[in-house]
Amino acid sequence: MLSPRERTIVLSTCFLSVVVAGLDTTIANVALPSIQKALHAPISGLQWVVDSYTLVIACLLMFSGSLADRFGRRRTFQAGLGLFSLGSLICGLAPSLEVLVAGRALQAVGGSMLNPVAMSIIAATFTDSKERARAVGAWGAVAGLSGAAGPVLGGLLVGGLGWRSIFWVNVPVCAVAISLTRRFVPESKAAHGKRFDPLGQLLVVAFLGPVTAAVIEGPRHGWGSPFIIALFVLAAVAVAGLTVAESRRAEPLVDVRVFSSPAFSGAAIISVVALAALGGFLFLNTLYLQDVRGCSALHAGLLIFPMAAALAACAMISGRIVAARGSRPAFVLAGLLLAAGTGLLTGTGHGTGTWYLVLAYLLFGAGFGLVGTPLTHTALSGMPRDQAGVAGAIASTCRQTGGAIGVAVCGSMVVGGSGGFIESSRTAWTVLTGCGIATALLGLVSTGRWARARAERSARRLSTHALEMTR
Repeated sequence: MLSPRERTIVLSTCFLSVVVAGLDTTIANVALPSIQKALHAPISGLQWVVDSYTLVIACLLMFSGSLADRFGRRRTFQAGLGLFSLGSLICGLAPSLEVLVAGRALQAVGGSMLNPVAMSIIAATFTDSKERARAVGAWGAVAGLSGAAGPVLGGLLVGGLGWRSIFWVNVPVCAVAISLTRRFVPESKAAHGKRFDPLGQLLVVAFLGPVTAAVIEGPRHGWGSPFIIALFVLAAVAVAGLTVAESRRAEPLVDVRVFSSPAFSGAAIISVVALAALGGFLFLNTLYLQDVRGCSALHAGLLIFPMAAALAACAMISGRIVAARGSRPAFVLAGLLLAAGTGLLTGTGHGTGTWYLVLAYLLFGAGFGLVGTPLTHTALSGMPRDQAGVAGAIASTCRQTGGAIGVAVCGSMVVGGSGGFIESSRTAWTVLTGCGIATALLGLVSTGRWARARAERSARRLSTHALEMTR
């Protein structure tokens, strides 16, 4: 039994992992223009700098969770910190775009072992339900603060020390976390470790990788080129294979049966759509502020900060709305605010007023802050308790996938547009406005009476199936 002091240290160690993983997303976006100039990278190359991170995490989240349950959470957590640190070091020393993208992918391999495994460590360390709730709440607050601080810290580092410093800063933080983990975090495993599913993992990669590559490379190769068509065909075959293969396994990597719940399916689609809006927003806005308006990295970070602050504030408000009124009002309000923020950004140009930008950022940040709690609540509603971990892992994968798709789609529109950045980005902003509207509409559908009734029936079937598999 750990003492209160030791439990606090364990929690603080887990905080370090969410800080480095959370900061790395927003910090990298602020540094994109500097990376573009230093490494002579095309916009498609910048898309890969972002998506090589989110895509690899999306592919490996569920695998890393099962790895930790089977071989030990502390061991996996330490390995994740080590790989993340090594990947950060490679990124900081990268002499070319290709090496930088490879380093980002290695960061993501380590990152897939951090946040999900850290949550398992917190659950194993804080056995009292009230203490665990407080610990998870503090975890969420740190995650929100790290995201809010990312643009400003990134601007300071890029402006003062150069873009490579955003990666170097991870190395000492990871070293401290590894030391604390070795000394204070107890080893824990699941009572029944999930069997590995190599075919399922291969099919997940064969779906997500080609889809993202096709969207990013489509403007350069041509949407009708044999290469792009082959990528889409490979992705379609992988989805079909995944559906057939995973439905026959006793312990699948992706349990397709959970999608029989309309509430869960709706939440999964909203995860993709809403995170696509965030990924596209960060990518487009960074290029607009620094390349079009000529802002420094620090100035761009300060301008984006209202969005992150509104996100953090509304994330706390969202829980109260869901507790009092359910998920539906939160979804609708979130979708409308996302649409309003991105809708305003369709009208930006070279001389757009700062007040106009800040208003759009506040609306967008408030919308995205509201969407997180109803997503989790809806995804887990009607699911049996023994399926909560599976549902959470799939939902997290959908979020990462959505972010990668948002960057890929918006970047491709900017590259393939016939006009300059301003004209091309307006089309992309319009698509992101559609994501906001879709969030509101899908929220209405997935929280209605029909969806709730179907979710309850699906939960009973899943529980019965799980019971039969244990006999």
